[in-house]
Amino acid sequence: MKTIKNAIQSEINVKKSQFICSLVPTETKAESKAVIQKFREQYSDATHNCTAYIVSDGEGFDDDGEPGGTAGKPMINVLRKNELHNVTAIVTRYFGGIKLGAGGLVRAYSKSIMEAVGEAEILEIEEYDVYKLIFEYSNIRIVDSEVRNNNLSQIHLFHQTLI
Repeated sequence: MKTIKNAIQSEINVKKSQFICSLVPTETKAESKAVIQKFREQYSDATHNCTAYIVSDGEGFDDDGEPGGTAGKPMINVLRKNELHNVTAIVTRYFGGIKLGAGGLVRAYSKSIMEAVGEAEILEIEEYDVYKLIFEYSNIRIVDSEVRNNNLSQIHLFHQTLI
């Protein structure tokens, strides 16, 4: 899995319409919804604020008044294609007076988010389990051997006398 290191914003213009894509690291639906609300308030004068997010407890998208399937769905597809998780995308559109049609909207929203992803610093997410082992000191060689033989990493070693 991958995610973005920091929030980033990019902008493209398509037939006089301005598309501003904001990518924000988020971890939960609640956090995504709060970020989306913040951007909708910040860009309340925009024609549309379309969204897509993939986080630990789910994913979603919204066309915000654009024809169904022309904004949010292409946006989430770009996130999926790039294997991005824990990220919320908002594409703000200021209508420029020229209708783009369904295909044009899909291309414009896709291009907007692809530009932002291309500029973002991408981090690889590594998942691992952490175990705490408690054993007598006389068994340390056995434990060390098992750690090595199973390609485990020792993060912290703490010695304590048990009474």
